[in-house]
Amino acid sequence: MKIAEKKASFVKQQTPEAPRPPETLSGIPVDLTYGPESLAGRDLLAETGRPGQYPFTRGLKGSGYRVNHWTMRQFAGHKTAKDTNERFKYLLSHGETGLSTAFDLPTLMGLDSDDPRSAGEVGREGVAIDSLADFEALFSGIDLAKVSTSMTINLPAPAMLAMYLALAKKQGVPFKRVRGTCQTDILKEYIAQNEYLYPPEPSLRLVLDVIEYCVKEVPRFYPISISGYHIREAGADAVQELAFTLADGREYAERLVKRGLDVDDFAPQLSFFFDVHNSFFEEIAKLRAARQIWAKLMKETFGAKREISWMLPMHCQTAGVSLTAQQPLNNLARVSYQALAAVLGGTQSLHTNSYDEALALPSDEAVMLALRTQQIIACESGVTDTPDPFGGSYYLESLTAEVAKRATAIMDRIKEMGGVVPALEQGFFHREIAETAYRHEQALHAGRRKIVGVNVNRAKDDKAVPILKIHGSVEQKQIRALKKLRKDRDDAKTKAALARLADCARTPTNVMPVILECVEAYATIGEITASLKGVFGEYPAFSG
Repeated sequence: MKIAEKKASFVKQQTPEAPRPPETLSGIPVDLTYGPESLAGRDLLAETGRPGQYPFTRGLKGSGYRVNHWTMRQFAGHKTAKDTNERFKYLLSHGETGLSTAFDLPTLMGLDSDDPRSAGEVGREGVAIDSLADFEALFSGIDLAKVSTSMTINLPAPAMLAMYLALAKKQGVPFKRVRGTCQTDILKEYIAQNEYLYPPEPSLRLVLDVIEYCVKEVPRFYPISISGYHIREAGADAVQELAFTLADGREYAERLVKRGLDVDDFAPQLSFFFDVHNSFFEEIAKLRAARQIWAKLMKETFGAKREISWMLPMHCQTAGVSLTAQQPLNNLARVSYQALAAVLGGTQSLHTNSYDEALALPSDEAVMLALRTQQIIACESGVTDTPDPFGGSYYLESLTAEVAKRATAIMDRIKEMGGVVPALEQGFFHREIAETAYRHEQALHAGRRKIVGVNVNRAKDDKAVPILKIHGSVEQKQIRALKKLRKDRDDAKTKAALARLADCARTPTNVMPVILECVEAYATIGEITASLKGVFGEYPAFSG
């Protein structure tokens, strides 16, 4: 071998393999630099509008956060209604501007606390709610005319909303003044979270009943929060989260129109819920793209005439799945920049996760720091001085367009399958999420995806942090209260109301007025769920 060849061979052996070009978490390639050529041929002003103008890419309000900050909600719920009421008041006294309610697993599944399937879970991951009596304790001393409440509940959402309205009646608050949000998004349960019971069609009927009832009776309340958060937490990437969520929103809108509702009557009461993950600029781009896609869908496809019908109001939450049990104080940094991305993306409402949530329910100290994170961003960072401060950025505008393009392509694919329900039955969503989650896990193990304190910069001995513990006595206390309720209530009145609910469910009549009757007769969540199950049946777990 000649000397020149030996030298070339040696250099080749010593030269490391060129690193892969960086990508966002959704796999969108990131160029080294961006400039005017990145936006060549695009009329950016026509494409994105100004802040507060169609298609609202740059935000829903022209003033951004100058006049009012976003609603600051901290997810709260643990043990009994009384315990959670104390947490609500603690947060409100420290500057929280809206309540957000976390329910325990039995409540989410429509089970009573004394159901054998509830054993060991009562009050453990949220507040235990069995009846209107619990709601009365949950909001004791809290005026529903003055507070906006979010309820993260889906399967038993009609009953939970009915309890909130029944309590408003008891407080003398007219339904037209009641403000808040009920998640009610059953489609994402079939896609990702699996907290469903009835088959898809009757489940969707209940969702439409809730929306229709609120459009007519509770006009300031969001009866649904179409949720990408749980889809993202299940393993989807940002583009899939956006596409699946907006496809679900389109499905609800199409069915409401078929039911005979005018799009301009119901569209202003549809809200959305997004995850804000680690890829800072991609998350901002995702929220901007969400508003743009939805505005065009409402105006051009559904023919909505009112400007408010084109708007996509959103709640955001920092990414729970990004939190680590290792070096949990690192989560303070993660949550801070995720929250900043949500604000720069133009959210209307925000929950910041507590640093200890990978270990347990948030402690008072942890939830306070999470709330203070929002307040520091709002009051000290200067990012609220102007709406959409990254608007016109070569990189962010290019990324927004690419996210919108890829998400729209997935939505078109779902449409070609016949819509969300046929796509569910074909296993489309489960396959897509599983494949993405597997790719991300491979990248983590290979070191291409880095998590500080987990696969890089690990510590030999993690410093323990104090955590909130839930004792078994909580369950026994809740069960005793439930037994007393059944003993003290007018059982004949309760059973008659439940029978009327079953009869109503067999007809096309809206079930919400009868569910309100059941709730006011102190029927339990489990009894209402069982009454509907007797008519609708049960949907087997997906096995495709």
